[in-house]
Amino acid sequence: MADIEAAKQAFDRFDVNQDGFISAAEYTKVMAELGDPYVTVPVAQALISDADTNKDGQLSFDEFWAIQQR
Repeated sequence: MADIEAAKQAFDRFDVNQDGFISAAEYTKVMAELGDPYVTVPVAQALISDADTNKDGQLSFDEFWAIQQR
């Protein structure tokens, strides 16, 4: 089981504008910073939609945490 504090730190890294959600654009930006420039916005949208339970097009911390629990 993942550590919730580590998950929160990771979430905060991806939540670039600190609005409490991870958008596809934020995900793409951070992945590029981490050395993976091949994650495009459409790819990020597909990844997010997999875990986006309320279908708002972004990930909340609860949705992000649920991924960690899989």
